Amino acid sequence: MSARPRRKSSDGQVVYRRVAPGDQPRGKRASRIDPALVPLVLGFAVLLLVILLLGNLSVRRIEDTSRTSLQLEQSYAARASLLLRYREALTRVDNEARSRMQADARRELRPPFDLRLDTARNTVNDLLPLLEKPPLSELPKWHKFRDDVTKYLDITRDRTRYSQDGYAAFRDVEADLNDLIKESGDEEDLIFRSAEAMQLAATRSIRLWNIMALLLGLVVAAGTIWEVQRRFRQTKQSTEAARREREFSNQMLEGMVSAIAAIDRHDRIRSANTTFFQIFPQAAVGSSIHDRVGSPQAVKLLEAATASHVDVATYRGRWNLDEDAAAGTYDIYSSPLEIDGERGQILTLVDVTEAAKSEAALRRSESLAAVGSAAAQLAHEIKNPLGSIRLGVEMLRQYTDSEDGEKTITLVERGIHHLNKLVVDVTQFSRPRHLERTETDLNEVIESSIDLVADRVREKETPVETRLTTPEIQGFWDSEQLREVFVNLLANAIDASGPKSPVTVSAELLTASSAPRTLDAVASPNGDRAIITISDHGSGMDQQAQARLFEPFFTTKKRGTGLGLSIVRQIIDLHGGTISVESEKGKGTTFRIELPVATSPNEA
Repeated sequence: MSARPRRKSSDGQVVYRRVAPGDQPRGKRASRIDPALVPLVLGFAVLLLVILLLGNLSVRRIEDTSRTSLQLEQSYAARASLLLRYREALTRVDNEARSRMQADARRELRPPFDLRLDTARNTVNDLLPLLEKPPLSELPKWHKFRDDVTKYLDITRDRTRYSQDGYAAFRDVEADLNDLIKESGDEEDLIFRSAEAMQLAATRSIRLWNIMALLLGLVVAAGTIWEVQRRFRQTKQSTEAARREREFSNQMLEGMVSAIAAIDRHDRIRSANTTFFQIFPQAAVGSSIHDRVGSPQAVKLLEAATASHVDVATYRGRWNLDEDAAAGTYDIYSSPLEIDGERGQILTLVDVTEAAKSEAALRRSESLAAVGSAAAQLAHEIKNPLGSIRLGVEMLRQYTDSEDGEKTITLVERGIHHLNKLVVDVTQFSRPRHLERTETDLNEVIESSIDLVADRVREKETPVETRLTTPEIQGFWDSEQLREVFVNLLANAIDASGPKSPVTVSAELLTASSAPRTLDAVASPNGDRAIITISDHGSGMDQQAQARLFEPFFTTKKRGTGLGLSIVRQIIDLHGGTISVESEKGKGTTFRIELPVATSPNEA
C-alpha cells in the first residue's frame, strides 16, 4: 500500500460536506453536462446509427423481394416448360395410337411390338415423377391431370379399349392440359403485377419510416437529455442512499439460512427471503397466507403462527413438515413489525431438522443403552438357573410314565425354550456389534434369507414374490448381519399374514442421477443407494403400534420377545442406513430399507 501524506494533528479530513450555492470556488466552473450523461449521449448516438442501419437493411429487403419475384418467375417458367413437354409427349402418344388403330382398321400387317408407341409412352412416364413432388403433388388440378394421364396411358396399352375410350380419355387429358396452361398464363400476369407493386410500396414505406425514425430519435434524445439533466442532481443523492440501504437489507436477508417473512395485519406477505419461498414455493409477495402457498401442513403452520399479534418477540413452538421439498423440523418465532401504520409481524422459521434428529437419536441411544445394560445383567442371571431347570426336566421325563406328567413336562419345556430364546435375543441386543464388511451381492443375500425361512413358508403355504430389478447389486456390507435383518423381517411378514397370503420382496439400485435426494435419504460416498422393501397383506398395525415398533421388548405377538426389530434397527444403523415402516390396520405392512452403496472398504 502506498504511504499516505502526513497531516498535522490539528488538521481533520473532510468526509462529507454540503455545499451551498454560493460556496463554489472561483476559477472553476461546473460542467454544463454531467459526466453521468456521457454514456447516455453515446447511447443516443448509437440509437441514431441503428436507425440509419435499419433504413439500409430495409432497402436490402426490397432486393430480397425482387429476388423472391425472380424465383416465382423461374418457378412459373419451369411449370410452363413442363406443360409444353407434356403436350408434345402426349401428342406423340395420341398420334402413334391413332396410327396403330387406323392400321388395324385397314388390316395392315404390323410388327408384334409397337416400338414407336412404347417410346412415346415411356417419354410420358418419365415425366410423371415430376408431378409427384411438392408443390405440384399438393395442387388438386395437377393431381387430377396426373390421374388422367395415367388413365390415358393405360388405355393406349389395350387396342380394344383404346378404340372405345381412347378419344374421350385424350380429350380429358387435353382439357386438363389447356386448363393448366391457361392458369399458368394468368399466374404469370399476377406475379409480374404483384412483384412490381410490392417493390414500389416497400421502397416508399421503408424510406418514409427511416426519415420518421431519425426525426423521432432526435426529438427523444433532446428531450431526454434535458429532462435527465434537470432531475439528475435532485435524485442522485437520495437514490444512492436508498440503493445502498436496499442492497444491504437484501444481502442480509438473502444471506440468512432461516426463512424470514414480513406479514401485515391482513395476513398478506409483504416481503420474504429466498429460504421462505423454498419452503412455500407457491407463495408470492402480496399473496395471502390463507391461499395455497404450500402443502396443507405448511399453510396450517402459517395460520397458527400468525393467529395472534405479539408485542414482543415470541417463540411459537416447533413444527414438523413431512410433505414436498419443505420436509423438516422448524422452530417458529414471531416479532412485532409496523407495516403501513398497522401492526404486522416478522415470522422466522429456523430449520432444526438435523438438531431434532440428533436429539431423538441421542435419546434413543441413551434409552437403548440403559435397557441393554439391564437386560444383559438379567439374561446373565437367568441363563445359569435355566440350564439347571432344563437338565432337571429331562431327568423327570425319564421317571414319568403318566400322560398328564408328559403334558406338564412338555409345557415346562416350551417355557424353557421361550426363556432361552429371550436370553439369546437379549444377549445379541446388548452386546457391542461390529461390522465385517466384504464385497456382497445383495440379491444373493436376499435369496439365501428366503431359503432360511423355507419351513415357515411351507407351513403357511406363503408365496414369496421377489422383484430384483437388476442382475446384481454389489456393495461392501456385512452379509451375515444383513441376512439376519431379512430373515427377521420375512419371518414377521409370514407370521402376520394369513395362509397363502403373498409376501413381496423387492430390491433396486438408485444412482445419484436416477432419483432426487430427499431429507431422509442416506448418505453415500458416490450417492448410490440400495432400496429394499418387504411387503405383506396381513393384519397390519395402528399408529400407536408403529410409533413403538422399534422399542426393545415391545411386541404384538403372543410369544414374541420384542427384540427382533430392535436388533434389525441396530444393524441398519451400523451400516449407515435407514429403515421405515408403512402399515394400515387390516391391509398389511411394508418395511423400506435404504442402504448406502460403498464401492470399496475405504468408502465404507
